[in-house]
Amino acid sequence: MDHHDLLSGLVRLHILHHAAQHPVYGQWMIDELGRHGYRLSPGTLYPMLSKMERDGYLSSTTERDGRTSRKFYAITDLGREGLAVAKIQLKELKGEAGTS
Repeated sequence: MDHHDLLSGLVRLHILHHAAQHPVYGQWMIDELGRHGYRLSPGTLYPMLSKMERDGYLSSTTERDGRTSRKFYAITDLGREGLAVAKIQLKELKGEAGTS
Protein backbone atom coordinates (compact mmCIF):
# COMPACT_ATOMS: atom_id res chain seq x y z
CA MET A 1 0.00 0.00 0.00
CA ASP A 2 1.51 3.31 -1.07
CA HIS A 3 1.52 6.04 1.59
CA HIS A 4 1.06 3.34 4.23
CA ASP A 5 1.59 5.63 7.23
CA LEU A 6 -0.87 8.20 5.91
CA LEU A 7 -3.60 5.72 4.98
CA SER A 8 -3.31 3.36 7.95
CA GLY A 9 -5.69 5.56 9.96
CA LEU A 10 -8.31 5.23 7.25
CA VAL A 11 -7.86 1.46 7.25
CA ARG A 12 -8.49 1.44 11.00
CA LEU A 13 -11.66 3.46 10.48
CA HIS A 14 -12.84 1.01 7.82
CA ILE A 15 -12.25 -1.81 10.30
CA LEU A 16 -14.25 -0.04 13.01
CA HIS A 17 -17.04 0.77 10.56
CA HIS A 18 -17.45 -2.85 9.50
CA ALA A 19 -16.97 -4.24 13.02
CA ALA A 20 -19.83 -1.97 14.11
CA GLN A 21 -22.09 -3.65 11.53
CA HIS A 22 -21.11 -7.25 12.33
CA PRO A 23 -18.15 -9.20 13.71
CA VAL A 24 -15.34 -9.42 11.15
CA TYR A 25 -12.39 -11.75 10.67
CA GLY A 26 -9.03 -11.13 9.08
CA GLN A 27 -9.41 -12.59 5.58
CA TRP A 28 -12.87 -11.09 5.17
CA MET A 29 -11.43 -7.71 6.16
CA ILE A 30 -8.51 -8.07 3.71
CA ASP A 31 -11.00 -8.83 0.92
CA GLU A 32 -13.31 -5.95 1.91
CA LEU A 33 -10.45 -3.46 2.12
CA GLY A 34 -9.32 -4.69 -1.30
CA ARG A 35 -12.71 -3.65 -2.70
CA HIS A 36 -11.89 -0.13 -1.46
CA GLY A 37 -8.48 -0.09 -3.13
CA TYR A 38 -6.36 -1.08 -0.14
CA ARG A 39 -3.93 -3.96 -0.54
CA LEU A 40 -3.01 -5.36 2.86
CA SER A 41 -1.20 -8.57 3.62
CA PRO A 42 -2.05 -10.69 6.65
CA GLY A 43 1.30 -9.58 8.07
CA THR A 44 0.04 -6.00 8.06
CA LEU A 45 -3.61 -6.51 9.01
CA TYR A 46 -3.34 -9.00 11.87
CA PRO A 47 -0.93 -6.89 13.96
CA MET A 48 -3.23 -3.91 13.33
CA LEU A 49 -6.26 -5.88 14.59
CA SER A 50 -4.28 -7.06 17.64
CA LYS A 51 -3.23 -3.51 18.49
CA MET A 52 -6.77 -2.21 18.08
CA GLU A 53 -7.87 -4.93 20.50
CA ARG A 54 -5.11 -4.09 23.00
CA ASP A 55 -6.08 -0.41 22.75
CA GLY A 56 -9.70 -1.30 23.56
CA TYR A 57 -11.34 -0.48 20.20
CA LEU A 58 -12.13 -4.12 19.37
CA SER A 59 -12.86 -7.29 21.29
CA SER A 60 -12.41 -10.77 19.88
CA THR A 61 -13.82 -14.25 20.16
CA THR A 62 -12.46 -17.41 18.61
CA GLU A 63 -14.83 -19.82 16.93
CA ARG A 64 -13.80 -23.37 16.16
CA ASP A 65 -15.16 -25.58 13.42
CA GLY A 66 -13.45 -28.93 13.72
CA ARG A 67 -9.74 -28.30 13.30
CA THR A 68 -10.26 -24.82 11.96
CA SER A 69 -10.54 -21.78 14.17
CA ARG A 70 -11.32 -18.20 13.22
CA LYS A 71 -10.96 -15.08 15.33
CA PHE A 72 -13.84 -12.62 15.02
CA TYR A 73 -13.52 -8.98 16.00
CA ALA A 74 -16.37 -6.76 17.22
CA ILE A 75 -16.38 -3.07 18.03
CA THR A 76 -16.36 -2.01 21.69
CA ASP A 77 -17.96 1.05 23.28
CA LEU A 78 -14.59 2.82 23.04
CA GLY A 79 -14.42 1.85 19.36
CA ARG A 80 -17.91 3.28 18.74
CA GLU A 81 -16.89 6.49 20.49
CA GLY A 82 -13.70 6.76 18.43
CA LEU A 83 -15.56 6.05 15.20
CA ALA A 84 -18.12 8.76 15.98
CA VAL A 85 -15.36 11.32 16.66
CA ALA A 86 -13.54 10.30 13.46
CA LYS A 87 -16.71 10.70 11.37
CA ILE A 88 -17.07 14.30 12.61
CA GLN A 89 -13.46 15.03 11.74
CA LEU A 90 -13.82 13.40 8.31
CA LYS A 91 -16.85 15.59 7.54
CA GLU A 92 -14.82 18.65 8.49
CA LEU A 93 -11.91 17.55 6.28
CA LYS A 94 -14.28 16.80 3.41
CA GLY A 95 -15.75 20.30 3.74
CA GLU A 96 -12.32 21.89 3.63
CA ALA A 97 -11.06 19.68 0.80
CA GLY A 98 -14.20 20.42 -1.22
CA THR A 99 -13.51 24.14 -1.13
CA SER A 100 -9.90 23.91 -2.33
